[in-house]
Amino acid sequence: MGGLTNVRAIAGTISEAERPPDRALVAQCVGGDDEAWRHLCRHHYPRVASTLRKLGVRSSDVEDAAQEVFIEVFRYLPRFRGESELGTWLYRLCITRAHHLRKRARTREKLRRFLLFAPAQAAPEPIGLGEAEARRVIERALSVLSEKQRTVFVLYELENVPGKQIAEILGCPEATVWRRLHDARRSFVTAMDALSERKAAAT
Repeated sequence: MGGLTNVRAIAGTISEAERPPDRALVAQCVGGDDEAWRHLCRHHYPRVASTLRKLGVRSSDVEDAAQEVFIEVFRYLPRFRGESELGTWLYRLCITRAHHLRKRARTREKLRRFLLFAPAQAAPEPIGLGEAEARRVIERALSVLSEKQRTVFVLYELENVPGKQIAEILGCPEATVWRRLHDARRSFVTAMDALSERKAAAT
């Protein structure tokens, strides 16, 4: 499948009328249809990239992370049995990739601190009213959530994935999803309130 070499390059827009249903598309991809593979990437790349970004992957790493997600899709697509939605599987792959990147970043930071014998110097960023600043504030609020809380919060609040599907993606009871979401909302609101107070004090 030639499109695997550069997912973003083929991830243009495609109308629903042009795109076969996911199951038919998967069958065509497994059968070695390069055009079907390009259709699959065009349709799903924007959601994959957006989900990775919301799960905490840095903008500079999103393209590479999305590429890795689609490499996994390419590798395991013949085993995809269609028992769940393709989108559900993609969310799982995004969560796994984001987890790996966070784990790698934590390891690098520990090594950096060990080698420098000094804590990281993190200069506080000013909080403003622009779009970029608002995104940074939201990112800071999301960063206070645990990994499990953030995953549920992103999928439900930002990706509009139903609770039942989230439970299927994470392989946990739906009640667990709602409990994590409740805790995530409370932590998120508390963090946003604290950031707002800081902003008000700085003005």
